[in-house]
Amino acid sequence: MTRRALVIGGSLGGLIAAHLLRASGWDAVVFERNEEELASRGVGLGTHPQLIAILKRAGIAFDETMGIKVPKVICLDREGRIVIAQPTVRTMSGWARLYRALRDALPEQTYRLGKNLCRVEQAGAAVTAHFADGARERGDLLLGADGIRSVVRAQYLPQAQPVYAGYVAWRAVLDEDLVPLEIRREIFDLYTFCLPEGEQLLAYPVPGRDHDTTVGRRAYNIVWYRPTDAHALADLCTDAAGRHHDAGIPPPLIRPEVIARVKAEAKALVAPQIAEIFTRTTPFFQPIYDLESPRLVFGCAALIGDAAFVARPHVGAGTTKAAIDAASLADSIRDAGGDLDAGLARYERVQLPFGVEMVALGRRQGAYLSAQLKPADERSAEELNRDIGDVLRAHGTRSEQVRAIVNARGLDVHVQSPM
Repeated sequence: MTRRALVIGGSLGGLIAAHLLRASGWDAVVFERNEEELASRGVGLGTHPQLIAILKRAGIAFDETMGIKVPKVICLDREGRIVIAQPTVRTMSGWARLYRALRDALPEQTYRLGKNLCRVEQAGAAVTAHFADGARERGDLLLGADGIRSVVRAQYLPQAQPVYAGYVAWRAVLDEDLVPLEIRREIFDLYTFCLPEGEQLLAYPVPGRDHDTTVGRRAYNIVWYRPTDAHALADLCTDAAGRHHDAGIPPPLIRPEVIARVKAEAKALVAPQIAEIFTRTTPFFQPIYDLESPRLVFGCAALIGDAAFVARPHVGAGTTKAAIDAASLADSIRDAGGDLDAGLARYERVQLPFGVEMVALGRRQGAYLSAQLKPADERSAEELNRDIGDVLRAHGTRSEQVRAIVNARGLDVHVQSPM
């Protein structure tokens, strides 16, 4: 009899898990809380060899059209001059580009929209998901792939809460043909840093509308990390009607004066090439959090991706981590034969230390930004002074850092492509 997996959360981690479980003979069904497809959500993301290998295992051929290769990483000073440049090997893709490929490859009836989970019920070897519309779905396994505000995690680990890192990421994206030609020729194809005191901005090309990577139809993505204390964050998350949005304000509700202020600050603080692009967009922001779960398995329910651990985005491996979780889970279950409990126990044993190390790496790389809210006399030397070369080297070795965590822990997460 075919076993059934209920995957709660239809983003990238949930989709990858569904594909890998289906490849192992499971009937995996994805339940997404939103009423509409997620393809318009998300912006740029970096890829790693581990992610590409797992996508291939899931049946997604990651080819030249799915990403944009950047040959060099540079840092611009306030006047727009290159102060340091290093060769790099990075492929920048887009969240929506990967989502579309994974979603289209999944049978239509196995992806359900508008399914807002209320609670999980377990009895013996069965698990039942109860949804807000009154529907119930029964399975042999339930995966919480429902992100940083996971309903599944909240039920089993109410004490595990996201921790605010003390800064936000302002994000902006602009179509390539709207970038002034001189700026496009100078920096569009490069990975660019700007490092105002106490802040960090990075920018790079990503797939454009309809996920197009053709020259002239791409887009330019900007991420600007800015220290923001709790009081200032509360103000940013308050809309024009005075309503406060604890979980993060929807971009259309950010007050016009907030947008105008950050654009003016871009002109004052970052390289003029980047400021010109930024001010042509409608930027939005995301508070930066990290999260650690002390457990991943609860009977026949398990957590993966951001529902389990959230590492700060400096590692550039959020999607890669979710993919490794999904691969480890599918392989652990497969290798345990018919013993689901043993497979889930192995998954937790493997992925708990991996998640802890990923969160720690993100904290180390974001320590300078978090420290800006401390008095200067309480900061360490590294928190007071930032080495530009170190920042660029950390960027250039991201994939090696992820691989080192896997190797140091002796983890076999089965990320290799099949022969």
